[in-house]
Amino acid sequence: MKTLIDLAPIVLFFIFYKMYDIYVATGALIAAVGVQNIVHYKLDGKFNKSHLISFALLFVLGGATLLLRDPDFIKWKVSVVNWLFGVILLGNFFIGKELLIKKMMSQAFNVKDDNIWKKVNIAWIFFFAFVGVLNLFVAFNYDEATWVNFKLFGLTGLMFAFIIMQAIFLNKYVVVEEKEET
Repeated sequence: MKTLIDLAPIVLFFIFYKMYDIYVATGALIAAVGVQNIVHYKLDGKFNKSHLISFALLFVLGGATLLLRDPDFIKWKVSVVNWLFGVILLGNFFIGKELLIKKMMSQAFNVKDDNIWKKVNIAWIFFFAFVGVLNLFVAFNYDEATWVNFKLFGLTGLMFAFIIMQAIFLNKYVVVEEKEET
């Protein structure tokens, strides 16, 4: 359910782009991410920090796209968000008590070795950096329609592939705790 909620804004952006143009799609994206934040709040009882950060950057860069009628701003948003998340993970790596990546993923993967979590954290940092660069490459070397297709299919596909690779990697280190019989 939450995956569908997370994918809905980008799918709506794609649909509105195909039906209208980049400006209508950007307005729809801003509205959809706003609604997404409210839905997550209703489901979880709190706002998701990464969603709020994405919304703030979308509001600024998407707003600039609409106000200045320049689609370059919305194209930059993908890279800026990914780089910001990479920088947050990098900063947390050096000054955090517990790795954010471990906090986010440890419910799904009972991995006790902090060195494994450090490797996963570094992998995510490099992934976010790579995706940010790749987005700009496609955005400014291909036409707008190609970038929109890449944004939905390419980046989403890369994210799912990377998550699957992380799951396969972490699964090797999962600690199975036996339940005590009473």
